[in-house]
Amino acid sequence: MKNYFKTSIGRLRLLALLEGFSLLILVFIAVPLKYYFDIPTLSKHLGPIHGALFLLFIFSALKVGIEQQWKFTKTTWKVILSCFIPFGTFYIDYKILRKLSFDES
Repeated sequence: MKNYFKTSIGRLRLLALLEGFSLLILVFIAVPLKYYFDIPTLSKHLGPIHGALFLLFIFSALKVGIEQQWKFTKTTWKVILSCFIPFGTFYIDYKILRKLSFDES
């Protein structure tokens, strides 16, 4: 199995998945626990983690876009926009980043 985490696009893909999964856990587990069962602990801890992953994804996307010389209007803005749309990082990983990581190897 190829180690994709050695490349900048591979690391960006990892951040995309982590950001997407943290949002899934936050929305479907932590928030219901907080509001329906009065257990705020998970959302209290996961909220800042998700926020940090969100920011890391944005900065990494900009860094990779510059390194790979992506055209901003063709690729970079789509990758950045994806994290503002709920679960968009899963889509952008499937549609753009996965293909680019194969091209990079």
